[in-house]
Parts: sequence; structure tokens; C-alpha cells
Amino acid sequence: MLQRIQSLYLLIAAILSGGLVFMVPFWTNENQIVVGMLDVLNEEKGFYLLVPALFIVSVVLSLISLFSFKKRSNQIINNRINIVVNFFLLGIIVYRLLNLPGETEVSEKGIGMFIPLLVIVFLVLANKSIQKDERLVKSVDRLR
Repeated sequence: MLQRIQSLYLLIAAILSGGLVFMVPFWTNENQIVVGMLDVLNEEKGFYLLVPALFIVSVVLSLISLFSFKKRSNQIINNRINIVVNFFLLGIIVYRLLNLPGETEVSEKGIGMFIPLLVIVFLVLANKSIQKDERLVKSVDRLR
């Protein structure tokens, strides 16, 4: 059902991955230029282009899980895959920040690098709520 709390958690996860990621800064370089996801899309080449693609995959998985509310086991599986995607995304972002040449390149880290952590938290909360609903349905089925 779309009025359940896990739907709210999944919607928040989708909004964080889809919309907010393009609005918040990831870091500020030595020229005090704020670098966001659109700048990563325009400037980076190769491996770092995976970051926007993984954010899009995260949004799609969250929305698929949100609208498959009748299949709770599929929701749990989609959320677990989404958690793995976000851990991989977090790893790429941290790797990028740690491999930049010295502190002169990155003078300030932005809030954008914590978005995958927030998405993981909301996905875990959604999974807990889905499992709670699953246990409730199974207990009612035993009474019939």
C-alpha cells in the first residue's frame, strides 16, 4: 500500500538520490569553485562517470520497490540491491576524495558526499518496516 511508512522511506531515498544529488555541493576546490554532480558530468572521464549512473540506478531501484508494494519479498530484495549500489557509490566518492593530489585540490568537502549514507539509512528503515508488515501478514494467515 502506498500509505505505509516504508513508502515514505523509499520516496525519500528516491528524492535524495534523484533530485537532491544535483543540487548540493560535493566539494570545493582551491579556487573556491563549488563542484557538484553536474560538474562531475561535464569534467570527468572514465571511471568517475559511474557516479551519476549509479545515482540513477539507485533512483530506479527505489521507485521499482516503491510501486511493487504487493510483493514484499521483491521489495526487500530490491532494497538490498540498492543498498549494495549505494555502498559502491560511497566507495567511489571516498576513493575520489582520497586520491586527489593533496589538500590544495580539495579544500572543503561538501554535504553531497553523505547522500549515499542517508539513502542507505532510509533503505534499511524501509526494509525493517516491510519485514514488520510481512510478519504481521503471516501471523494473520496462521489465525485463519
